[in-house]
Amino acid sequence: MKIIPQRCAQSIFVAAGLSLLVSAANANTPPATPVKPVVDNYFGHQITDDYRWLEDLSSPETVAWFKAQSVYTNNQLAAIPGSKSLLTQVKSLDGSVTTYSEVNRVGTRIFYEKFRPTDQAPKLYVRDGLHGTERLLIDPESYATASVHYAIDYYVPSLDGKHVAVGISRGGSENSVIIVIDADSGKLSSDKIDRARFGSPSWLPDGKSFFYNRLPKLLPTDDPSLAEEKSKVYLHVLGNDPDTDPAVFGYGVSPETNSYIEPEAISTVGVTPASPYAVAVVEHGVQNELTIFSAPVADVVSGVFHWTKVADTPDDVTGYDIKGSTIYLVTHKDASRFKVITTSLINPDLNDAKIIVPPSRMVVQGVIVAKDGLYITNLDGGIGKLRKVGFGGGIITNVELPYKGTIAELSSDPRLSGLWMLLTGWTESALWYSYDPVTGKLTDTGLKKKSPADFSGIQALEVSAPAADGTLIPLSIVIPKNYKLDGSHPALVEAYGSYGVSMNPGFDPTLLAWFKHGGIYAMAHVRGGGEYGEDWHDAGKLLTKPNTWNDLIACCEYLIKKGYTSPKKLAIEGGSAGGITVGRALTERPDLFAAVLDDVGASDALRQQFSPNGPANMPEFGDVTTPEGFKALYAMDAYQHVEPRVKYPAVLLTTGINDPRVAPWEPAKMAAKLQASTISGRPVLLRVDYDAGHGIGSDRSQSDQLLADEWSFALWQLGVPGFQVSVK
Repeated sequence: MKIIPQRCAQSIFVAAGLSLLVSAANANTPPATPVKPVVDNYFGHQITDDYRWLEDLSSPETVAWFKAQSVYTNNQLAAIPGSKSLLTQVKSLDGSVTTYSEVNRVGTRIFYEKFRPTDQAPKLYVRDGLHGTERLLIDPESYATASVHYAIDYYVPSLDGKHVAVGISRGGSENSVIIVIDADSGKLSSDKIDRARFGSPSWLPDGKSFFYNRLPKLLPTDDPSLAEEKSKVYLHVLGNDPDTDPAVFGYGVSPETNSYIEPEAISTVGVTPASPYAVAVVEHGVQNELTIFSAPVADVVSGVFHWTKVADTPDDVTGYDIKGSTIYLVTHKDASRFKVITTSLINPDLNDAKIIVPPSRMVVQGVIVAKDGLYITNLDGGIGKLRKVGFGGGIITNVELPYKGTIAELSSDPRLSGLWMLLTGWTESALWYSYDPVTGKLTDTGLKKKSPADFSGIQALEVSAPAADGTLIPLSIVIPKNYKLDGSHPALVEAYGSYGVSMNPGFDPTLLAWFKHGGIYAMAHVRGGGEYGEDWHDAGKLLTKPNTWNDLIACCEYLIKKGYTSPKKLAIEGGSAGGITVGRALTERPDLFAAVLDDVGASDALRQQFSPNGPANMPEFGDVTTPEGFKALYAMDAYQHVEPRVKYPAVLLTTGINDPRVAPWEPAKMAAKLQASTISGRPVLLRVDYDAGHGIGSDRSQSDQLLADEWSFALWQLGVPGFQVSVK
């Protein structure tokens, strides 16, 4: 008898197991998922987890299960009759115009990411002046192979515009490697810095060095959940070995800052040509409130420095900019909708800070320094507004915008007057405008052309839906003007509701493909977002999180009551933290929806803390090791609220195997439990992309295919002709 070594035997066993699973998937039935119960005791509460084993993504059994689920899902999606034609429509609309984003002006030079219809990913370009000759600096497609793509995660030009530090990563992993490009010649330097996911390079005035954040190097025996802990900020001089770069800030670096920087915190150090001071910022996970220090740039570079604390989390500061020895801070301290205050960097004292922009009905979102003054971005009832004020305060003036929409991006150089902005709306194509403070006029730069997608027959309505507790929830409805409100239209309702993030109006030409099939699109501005300031955020986090999914339910009921749609025509969608929103709406009201699209969704809140990105999210969702944290997390854990023998709607869950934000096992466990529990006969599918992560960095083909798959699935389940799968 031939003896097979254990390693080989295991491989043969796994191969056989995978073959059986894939065979089952090819038979158009969901792959069987073994139940292996694990019981946890949380403060006297016994919680059973039947699919804990799926959390081991390196296990051969788990790998085989994911592959089988992927085959099953791809078979199901490929069988939808209208999916190919829908993909053609999506591709045509998505590739209808060249986009320009991440614009940075450095003196007369303009840097930007350009995304042409023929490109798979945005490329980095530079030109001297608006009408200068465009030059390509880096094309991530040149790094791609047949099975792996690359993307630009971020880029930062030097203050003199002669160099650019670029973070690039593979397969949607966001595991950035910093490279440096000579902006004159386009040549790459020898510099290469890995573990720079949160790199945030900031160039020094000499144009030959920069600060950057770097994650620690883990040993093979280290727990992977520690990958994002104990990062530090280093000073890199071009040509030097990054492994010898000196640490200047971060975990364990300075005695005066150590007590403010917990292991999971991410630190950055920023420099601006408007000031001789460096500003060090501590981001405490996903918590919006920052800890801020400052020190003279020259001292930090010399290695002999002292960091002075400017603000800590109790000061409720969420943003800043500086000029000279003055810092301007955005804070919600005693101001739910935020205000702007100022203090000195030499002797900071927030107790004696001057109010530059007082609180009002508008939500202050940010402050940015230009040569001629401070520009304040605001949100007024969901509409973007821009205001201007002098460095010492005084009269606040409004900058007239051409229409009601969203300020999607701002670009300023503190050495130049005025600024550029990217303005967009639900039915308005995004364009780059420049503001001239002398004339007070906003002018289309012509950098980006208007989309040819025709939205003249589309209207955007802003209404309010009453929540269960009487709170009015803003609801945006994008709908063709000729629709009758007879309940017959397929409706796709999207919601998020976390981190104080506002879901602002934005132009999406691919929506025309949805409207072509009779659809309606809506955005529910649920609590947990930032549409009405910090109070709105606080009303949908931690123990108040149930408001988030209850608000979504209320918005859907409003649409049904007003005749926009009906339960059999209704689909909901949420991504990332929005997975909590749609997941719990699904488990609370399975009767209300025909389909649920759960994009890379947080589904298993009780276990999220034990993933690499989990500890960073505790300020928003809770800590499972405390009674209150457990109570909050259990309430928002959709996976734990799936009940046996319930008629659940159709569900399509998606994940990228390289996802660094929501571990792939979260949607996987949710899919397994729904497949085992539902008795509706409707499909529960898990779509796996093996060359993607959280969706950030996915190329055009991936994004178009995902959208076509999701909409085809929804139109199939909402009964739209042309998308119905024949039963054999």
